[in-house]
Amino acid sequence: MTQLVHVRHDRRLGEFALRAIDVAADAPLLHRWVTHPKAAFWLMQDADLDAVAAEYRRIAEHPHHEAYLGLWRGEPAFLAERYDPAHVELVGLHDARPGDVGMHFLCAPTDTPVSGFTRAVITTVMAWLFADPATERVVVEPDVRNTAVQALNAAVGFEVVGPVTKPEKTALLSICTRQGFRAATDVIAAAGTETKEHHRDHA
Repeated sequence: MTQLVHVRHDRRLGEFALRAIDVAADAPLLHRWVTHPKAAFWLMQDADLDAVAAEYRRIAEHPHHEAYLGLWRGEPAFLAERYDPAHVELVGLHDARPGDVGMHFLCAPTDTPVSGFTRAVITTVMAWLFADPATERVVVEPDVRNTAVQALNAAVGFEVVGPVTKPEKTALLSICTRQGFRAATDVIAAAGTETKEHHRDHA
């Protein structure tokens, strides 16, 4: 069994976890996810299985880019990528600082959506990134047309910097600090594989 790199217990939806991608084993699943119509902003709609496998082998071999499979209650349910924006995606487009980490996430397509699931996924991914004490800020560059993910980003503490022009899209550069994430979610991104959650008591 592939070792989990992070586990988060959501008080409503249960256990979320991340493990490294096994390209040979996971490529067919990833191909179904990234070519689904709901994954249009992933920009791999026309990729065949070999192309998807090649892309994730490339990421696995890249010194500044990593990909992980997300599990919900032990079953594959989302995809997460971590990258160094000084070397990947935002080179020359972002005022990179030490401690900046880039992030992508994708939820598996489903015909039976669960209320709050996508927000729980992005919260898990952010908690995982901030569990590394070296991470100071998380940087994202969603398509300016992807208003759904922009709303999710705002909900976990991202602040918009502004649009940047990339070869494949116009992106909305946004940044989330550790303090911004904590204030927005009350999730303590503790170092290690377990993430604890703190919830304020309201009068």
